[in-house]
Amino acid sequence: MTAHQNGTISVVVSDFLLNCLGRSPSWKFWLSLPLSFLFLLAMGANGVLLVTIQLEASLHEPMYYLLSILSLLDIVLCLTVIPKVLAIFWFDLRSISFSACFIQMYIMNCFLGMESCTFMVMAYDRYVAICHPLRYSSIITDQFVARAAMFILTRNALLTMFIPILSAQLHYCGKNIIENCICANLSVSKLSCDNVALNRIYQLTVAWTLLGSDLVLIFLSYILILRAILRLKAKGAAAKALSTCGSHFILILFFSTILLVFVFTHMAKKKVSPDIPILLNVLHHVIPAALNPIVYGVRTQEIKKGIRKLLRRVVERRK
Repeated sequence: MTAHQNGTISVVVSDFLLNCLGRSPSWKFWLSLPLSFLFLLAMGANGVLLVTIQLEASLHEPMYYLLSILSLLDIVLCLTVIPKVLAIFWFDLRSISFSACFIQMYIMNCFLGMESCTFMVMAYDRYVAICHPLRYSSIITDQFVARAAMFILTRNALLTMFIPILSAQLHYCGKNIIENCICANLSVSKLSCDNVALNRIYQLTVAWTLLGSDLVLIFLSYILILRAILRLKAKGAAAKALSTCGSHFILILFFSTILLVFVFTHMAKKKVSPDIPILLNVLHHVIPAALNPIVYGVRTQEIKKGIRKLLRRVVERRK
């Protein structure tokens, strides 16, 4: 506690309480079951995919390296959010320390931006594969993936760094109950006694700049891809080209659809329960992560073969 000259006393907040779905407590147990299933599925499927790509020599190609980056990002995002949410649902462990809250905030913002950027690089990979197939091997190289990975890391690590920094520098003077399941910046800064205009403006500017620019570039890539596919005259060429892009396009739909629904429900919060956008925000960290490796595993023959080989090795070792 801090005493001021005018005799008032302000309480310095050292931790927060996550009031996760506080308006709908009956949801918690029933939501914990599918949520824990999706979490285990995400961990298991992405783990199998990473091991398969590492052990199978035929998968040591740029496209699969990009998929590995996506899987790593999904694993980190899941581990950052879902265990804490399940601990709240099962054991009512709502407390989170000041530092842990802002670390979670940084990881969520940074890795969500990194995931969006990875989808954009993967869209470029598919664009080159369809529109410039003869130049693909000279453009999309291991060096290209390394440079892309550095760009993904640097861009998002630097631009999102100031979100938790601005939020942590605010003065929190008593109220410490976050009306959310996670340490979302806008939910946390709402508790501050200071003016949070700069914090909110920076958050929204970075979010729309990073995610918005990525989605625009992905959209443009697919317009060019579709135009190139429609020009193909060889029998079955169009279907084959669409198949190579299908998996990536489905992943983008998973990622962007839940994100857009979350944004629209948040904007229309007067018409829907405040717990709906909170729940969608949590699900956005686990549903794409659980489905991404499954979509690629089902639709890509090389990955299917690699997983079968991996399973055979496991079985043979047990014998």
